[in-house]
Amino acid sequence: MERITIDVVSDVVCPWCYLGKARLELAIAEVQDEVGVDINWRPYRLNPDYPPEGVDQKKALEQKLGGAERVAQGHKMLSELGREVGINFDFDAIKIGPNTLDAHRLIHWAMVEDREKQDRVVNALFKANFEEGRNVGDHAVLLNIAQNAGMDRAVVSSLLASDADKDLVIAEIEAAQKMGVNGVPFFIFDQQYAVSGAQTPDVLANALRDIAKAKAEARAGMN
Repeated sequence: MERITIDVVSDVVCPWCYLGKARLELAIAEVQDEVGVDINWRPYRLNPDYPPEGVDQKKALEQKLGGAERVAQGHKMLSELGREVGINFDFDAIKIGPNTLDAHRLIHWAMVEDREKQDRVVNALFKANFEEGRNVGDHAVLLNIAQNAGMDRAVVSSLLASDADKDLVIAEIEAAQKMGVNGVPFFIFDQQYAVSGAQTPDVLANALRDIAKAKAEARAGMN
């Protein structure tokens, strides 16, 4: 069985990224007997200028999207798409639009431990923001997520209180932008093939099959 590594560039306050994650998981489940998949979560910030304490989410979104009606239309569509893949978006519950730098630092530290912890942290961050209306820029929220994912609360608390890995996360985002990533989610397969946007599970499953086939053929050609 071929193994494929997917680097997913995303932000935890991007609803399309949450949708993309759920769709990717369905695609992986569809091909699990054919292809092995490893996922690395990579940082991106939709709102890098937000202050550490965050902003008024409703007001900021209305300014960004052009009024309350446009926001409502977008939320209605996302809620319907979310229900198809088991996401219960609760946009009204989101009061604070957070700065996500610390959330991305937490994702990075989880990955240093192992991929499973990183996936648990990413899932909990999306759920906290989009389904529970919790502020994922708040250190108390991040510490609870870290602890529930199996990380050492005291260690994470100490790291969050410092500037540890801020430069690393920002540099990684800048590198992605230089590569041409200007919207998320953005999926990079085996550091060679890119898929942009929250594609449907069948598109992602077919991409996985095609890349696995190409890898198998390349390997056969070398023998």
